[in-house]
Amino acid sequence: MMDYIISDYITGKAVRNIGPEAVRQDFERFLVDEKGYDRQDIRVDEPLVVRFRGKDYPSAIDLIVCCNGKAFMAVTCVAGSIGSYEREILAGARLVYDYQIPLAVSTDARDAMILDTVSGKNAGKGLDAIPSKKEALDRIKTIEFI
Repeated sequence: MMDYIISDYITGKAVRNIGPEAVRQDFERFLVDEKGYDRQDIRVDEPLVVRFRGKDYPSAIDLIVCCNGKAFMAVTCVAGSIGSYEREILAGARLVYDYQIPLAVSTDARDAMILDTVSGKNAGKGLDAIPSKKEALDRIKTIEFI
């Protein structure tokens, strides 16, 4: 894959098109164009710092999709096997804020694995299983954020 600069679909910022960046751009478009989210509903490269044995380990979650001001989905965009990143995004969805983000998603922009963050159980598979903004707004009304 060529290394060149592209404009991020959500933020408009210049980003290097390496690794899973093309996947992220495709999934950002999918969320906006197919699922009805607004660009401002989506946070890109949300910082996450894990403290272990007195040391900080900075990382980032690729995308966080919000509804009514609350994070609803944490998303990792991968160029490889989506199943290989389930634990990573599940941990991120549990740790990034002072509440657990309800859904953790691993995607290659062609397929997706959706997990219930609290239980860790499979909550859906495939892009069709990604909740639309309308579905998310309905679901978020009954979610208890813990």
